[in-house]
Amino acid sequence: MADTDRASRLESALADLPLVAILRGLKPDEAEGVARVLYDAGFRLIEVPLNSPSPFDSIATIRRLLPADALVGAGTVLEVAQVGRLAALGADLVVMPHADTEVIRAAKTASMACLPGVATPTEAFAALKAGADALKLFPAELISPAIVKAMRAVLPRDTRLMPVGGITPDTMGPYLDAGVTGFGLGSALYAPGMRPDQVAERAVRFATAWKDRHRT
Repeated sequence: MADTDRASRLESALADLPLVAILRGLKPDEAEGVARVLYDAGFRLIEVPLNSPSPFDSIATIRRLLPADALVGAGTVLEVAQVGRLAALGADLVVMPHADTEVIRAAKTASMACLPGVATPTEAFAALKAGADALKLFPAELISPAIVKAMRAVLPRDTRLMPVGGITPDTMGPYLDAGVTGFGLGSALYAPGMRPDQVAERAVRFATAWKDRHRT
């Protein structure tokens, strides 16, 4: 898929609902049902962490299922070789808990969107130089809105910051006031073994909280 097309889809997804669904622990036979309700709730950014059961199978299933406006990929990507496997599946998204510049460059060489994890300005600038599309502020429990505001003051104005870790519909406000772009949502959205209807309920709650905040 052309780099410009995927970049355009990322821009659109971030503009509509910049919330990344993190499906840690998802099993392949659960992937279709969960992905479908997330898409119906407005989610267009979906990752299956690679420490989930048979994650590449789940990613392939979701990528086949969802329309092209959804970006589907993996979280907890730690090695360049994993980027290659994702590219072979037609995945769109590489999300990392760290800021390994070799992995970032591999993702960009494969024309995939890349969201590396950072916790300091040093990591943030290195990740941006390597081509990161957005920065995953991780773990958010250690990166308060006050720290986000301080980082925002020195990072390029157009840097996308997305806290991940412990985010709920009720805790997004202070981070948004500090200037974040969106969020990665883990166990408050999906936990292993949840039924699709349970995921749908949580997804709608998150989407509604975001839209209420941005309603004009």
